[in-house]
Formats: sequence, structure tokens, C-alpha cells
Amino acid sequence: MEIRNGDLTLHLTIDGPDSAPPVLLLHGITSSVRTWDWLVPHLAPTYRVLRLDFRGHGRSDRAPGEYHIDGYVSDAAAAVQAAGAPCIVVGHSLGGGTGVTLAQRHPESVRALVMEDPPIPAAARSLEGNALLDGFRLMRESIPVMQAQQVPEDVLAGILANAPSASGPTFGELLHPDGLASMAAGMLHVDASVLDLVLSGAPMPPAYNPDLALTVPALLIAADPSARDAVTRATDSARFAEVNPSATVVALPGAGHLIHDEKAQRDAFLTHLTTFLSSLA
Repeated sequence: MEIRNGDLTLHLTIDGPDSAPPVLLLHGITSSVRTWDWLVPHLAPTYRVLRLDFRGHGRSDRAPGEYHIDGYVSDAAAAVQAAGAPCIVVGHSLGGGTGVTLAQRHPESVRALVMEDPPIPAAARSLEGNALLDGFRLMRESIPVMQAQQVPEDVLAGILANAPSASGPTFGELLHPDGLASMAAGMLHVDASVLDLVLSGAPMPPAYNPDLALTVPALLIAADPSARDAVTRATDSARFAEVNPSATVVALPGAGHLIHDEKAQRDAFLTHLTTFLSSLA
């Protein structure tokens, strides 16, 4: 379905019973609702599963000007409004950072929060030194070219399968096939300028207040802090746990940033997620 947020039309996919508790799934930067395709069958029997394409991503409108966290938070708020009830929010990377900011700014909209390797620094910082940056630079240059050439999704997925990931192995070795397909789909439908702020090198202040405790149950699933592409640092997790002592905080050994798409980590991610959801009943 399509929803409105100001002048923008956003794409929202809904699965599961209308009367079930709503779960809102938020993707990472350059991704789309497709990254959660695999998860829907696990959740839809019990929950009303909403998947949002952020502005500039997937089938949602591109936004004028720069892409900032405030815009993504307003997109998530519009999705919660469409749900008609407070949501359990599950977000990867950008989606996790958006979710925690939404939970602080609009706690009445969030029933519980799950963050997957989100950017939650306790102080302003850039991605300098993170292996993701090289990939983002390449994507910023190549995405407009691939979109103009209308590269087929399966062709791009095949190219990605042989490309080295930020954590070392090729994406084909690292990710599930559906993860490769969703990555390709995201790249072919994203506004590449969503990466400009990340690539500017300017330290980005936290959109959320790291000193303000959440008022809802929360689960933080972080990548292995030693991974070259880990976004949540050990100091971030420690600070979050200190401020939110009732939250569950885990770091998955060996996991890179793309936790839920990694062959070695998806089952662990799903176990932590479903255990947390069961605790809310």
C-alpha cells in the first residue's frame, strides 16, 4: 500500500492478520523492504508485519535536498500511524538508529524496540575507519550508472556474489541468496544521494540522546566488535546497557554488519528476536 508523509508517498507492505499486534520492520541505508522477505513467514502467523521503504529507497518517493535522520524518523512515524497502534519496531543499521530515535521522541508510538547493529554513538563521530566506507564510495559512483543501464536484478546479484564484502569474504560466500537478491534490488531502486551525508566525512551527532533511558523494552543485537564493518562499537553497547539496564544487549561472535543476511548468523538473529518477542506476550 502507499501512505503519505507530507509531500512524499511512501511504500508500505503489510502481511499477517489485521487484528494481530503490529511489528514495523525498518531497513538499512540503500536497502528496501526486500531485506525482510525471509522474516515475514516467521512473524506473519502471529503479528501484523509492516515493512517500510524509507524515503529515497525502494518504491518510496525520492526526497528533495539532503537525507537526514529526522526525515527517516518522520517516515517511521507515518508508518506507525498507518498501523493504527503502537508498534514493535525492528530496525537494521539506519533502521535501528531511526527506531531508537522514534522511541525517544514518540514513546507512545513504540511498544518495544529491536536494533540490529545500529549507529548509536555516545558522541558525534563519522564512519572513518569502518570498512563499509569503501563500499559506500563505490556504490555512490556505480549505482546511477547501473540504474541508467537498467541492469537486471539477477545480473547484479551475480556480480555481487563475486565481489568482496566489507568483512572479507565474497558476498556470495557470506550471504544467503535472498540476501544477495535484496541487496541488488535495493541498489537498483535507491537514490544514491542517500549516501552523501555518510560520505561527507563530517562527524554526525547522535540523533537520539544516549543519556536518556528508553521507556520501552529493548533488544540490541550488535555485530562482533572486532569486525571491520561493525557499526555498533563495544563502547556504544556498554553505554546503552548502562543507561538501559533492563534492555537485552548481545554481540554475536564472528558477525559482521549484515547480521540477518549472513549464512552463519541468521539463525542466531532469529532466535534472539523471537525470544524477545515471546517475552512481550
